[in-house]
Amino acid sequence: MGVGAVSLTVANLENQIRFYQQALGFKLLSQNENKATLGSDNNALLHLIQESNLKKYRGVTGLYHFAVLFPNQKELAIAIARLFAIKYRNHPTDHIMTKTTYLDDPEGNGIELYAESPEDGTWTLKDGKYETRRKDGSWSDGREPLDVNALFSLLKEDEDLSVPVPPQTKMGHVHLHVRDLDEAVNFYHNVIGFDVMGNVKEYQMAFVSAGGYHHHIGLNTWQGVGAPPPPVDAAGLRHFSIEFPNQSALDDAIANIEKANVSYNKTVAGILLYDPSQNGIVLRVK
Repeated sequence: MGVGAVSLTVANLENQIRFYQQALGFKLLSQNENKATLGSDNNALLHLIQESNLKKYRGVTGLYHFAVLFPNQKELAIAIARLFAIKYRNHPTDHIMTKTTYLDDPEGNGIELYAESPEDGTWTLKDGKYETRRKDGSWSDGREPLDVNALFSLLKEDEDLSVPVPPQTKMGHVHLHVRDLDEAVNFYHNVIGFDVMGNVKEYQMAFVSAGGYHHHIGLNTWQGVGAPPPPVDAAGLRHFSIEFPNQSALDDAIANIEKANVSYNKTVAGILLYDPSQNGIVLRVK
């Protein structure tokens, strides 16, 4: 089980398509009058749906960021170098066991681009505390500036930065603003079926995942405890997908949903439902 494509409601479809193609190297997989799908050759990463008269709201639940996982650090280096080349604002960060950069798209949707680097150390959320250790055992806050020059040393002098993202690129995780941490953790663990990786009240943050991964879904109350859902005219997250390995696993999740008296609808995309903070989710078989 993991996460798949993210769907966003956008105000300017053409502008967003241009950004994701030119700045992030996504391929345009399909487009019609008001919808487009972008991603890699193997994975749809993003669905964009244009609507009129949208606004961006603060202090509401919704998307903090979606995180695109590259297959290795060289591909991440190409992605960051591309952003540098076009002078697009981003924030390279070293989480020790991952290398990453953060940015917003032109409509303010948060994005993380990252690659795994477990050889450099680990981080844990244990006993209500977040802790990062480098490979030599020394402590880190897990939010160090990334050594961009070291990362760029993986590139050739004439590296082609216009190449699209590689086929192995996929959605690594999604991080959400929620109204209540315990409520959200309970939903994603007991109803959907993720494992709890940690709930750190000090940072108002929790992580859940499947298969021992550090996190497939991040949860936070940084927009305020009790934050309301966004109004119907809000730009931003429509829903994100959770992918199950087979129909049997999905059927088990549906049984849990029904047992918890959570309403859902069957759609062409999959099983559509909402978490307690009204973040949209589509459950589907990978």
